[in-house]
Amino acid sequence: MIVVANSSVLIALGSLGRLDLLRQRFPEGICGPAAVWKEVVETGGGRPGAEAVAAAKWIAVEMVKDESRVRGFAQSLDVGEAEALALAVEMSAAVILLDEKDARQTAERLGLAPLGTGGLLIWARRAGLIASLRSELDALRQRGKFRVSDSLYLAALRAVGEA
Repeated sequence: MIVVANSSVLIALGSLGRLDLLRQRFPEGICGPAAVWKEVVETGGGRPGAEAVAAAKWIAVEMVKDESRVRGFAQSLDVGEAEALALAVEMSAAVILLDEKDARQTAERLGLAPLGTGGLLIWARRAGLIASLRSELDALRQRGKFRVSDSLYLAALRAVGEA
């Protein structure tokens, strides 16, 4: 199964110290475009999770071939999202890891299957890999400084019976 990652999911799980959840969910590994690697590892050096992503041999960097597709996506999305979407299309990815609403909507229009940090944490809770979704989401909001809307927060908790 081909899985392409955007920065946000890597940064979020890295900030929680939970990058291992990606490896458990996708044991054959994941890939991301160069712009994502640059944002997470190079520009993000010293931030939580950057070293873990850099050391993860199961995360491969792939080059996007169709730069015109990237430019098209970049008219409304950031360059990491644009490259991730273009790469996912080129590789016929089964899953694309995205959090941002506009990028997820674009992925769906392209027939791609987006999965975000919340979805991965819900999966991990159901699989018994984390004890409390609430504590992970709270840490994501506080320690990771991620914006998680109250409606998404409550929907995720309801999905695992923690509401």
